[in-house]
Amino acid sequence: MTTPPTPLHDALARTGMIAILRGVRPTEVEAIGAALYESGFRVIEVPLNSPQPLDSIATLRRSLPADCIVGAGTVLQPQQVDQVASVGGQLIVMPHSDAAVIGAAKRAGLYCAPGVATVTEAFAALAAGADVLKMFPAEQLGPTVVKAWRAVIAPGIALLPVGGITPQGMAVFRQAGASGFGLGSALYTPGLSADEVRQRAQAFVAAWAA
Repeated sequence: MTTPPTPLHDALARTGMIAILRGVRPTEVEAIGAALYESGFRVIEVPLNSPQPLDSIATLRRSLPADCIVGAGTVLQPQQVDQVASVGGQLIVMPHSDAAVIGAAKRAGLYCAPGVATVTEAFAALAAGADVLKMFPAEQLGPTVVKAWRAVIAPGIALLPVGGITPQGMAVFRQAGASGFGLGSALYTPGLSADEVRQRAQAFVAAWAA
């Protein structure tokens, strides 16, 4: 059930973290995206419950180099996939593992990272076409579950804990077998300047490199 390398996997191999810009506004997203890219991030998502999220996704895709994967988070319905694709989004991130949404993403030629909380959900999501697995919520699952999953899920499948991840907490998850992380409020919260996001991003990148 392993998947061949893709640009998404290449991006995660460089710096295995997805920046989650929940609440970002289109007027500020270009500067914040540039700060993240310059710090080493290569995957950025704008959750669809942000202000004018499609405008922000379009701006990121237009302003960032091609090796940065840009997508949408909190995608709940299949019809939202086409909206994301229409503005250049490349990645669908979900809090759940609805096979209809995964299927819509794959038909649109987009990568898909569904949220899974049990190993049964994980294998069902992979069977539906998931490219990577978002282990959510990471606070509830913890490193012990990552280690248990890694024993049965193929090494080529990326396991990405999301929820409550901090620079200080990354090492124990990586030792357990996590491939990367989704980073929310510890990286970005509404109102932060691009320079403040840059400082937080650099702390995460330094922790990743360590």
